[in-house]
Amino acid sequence: MIAAADNRLICAVVPVAGKLNLKALASVVGAKRAELADPAKAQRATGYVLGGISPLGHRSPVPVVLDASIEQFETVYVSAGKRGLQVELTPADLARASAGQSADIATAG
Repeated sequence: MIAAADNRLICAVVPVAGKLNLKALASVVGAKRAELADPAKAQRATGYVLGGISPLGHRSPVPVVLDASIEQFETVYVSAGKRGLQVELTPADLARASAGQSADIATAG
């Protein structure tokens, strides 16, 4: 999902069963606050439609933060840029491909 932290867009990757902790995300990226981004801005920046926004291959540079819980899985699925289309990657490959940093940004759903 795409959040806005002090007017900067950030792509946050959290488990399906979790919820994005906006305060934690803001802290990780050094912002005062974070909120979910305006959908139109998210689509323009990433080049993807809502429901298909991927942490990979954005139109404009958007920093990626991966919830630290990702490390407990052998592979993970993330959106592949189109609704209903996912790509399976190891956490290390996702971090490398997205240039993402890992941090505790999710809470239990």
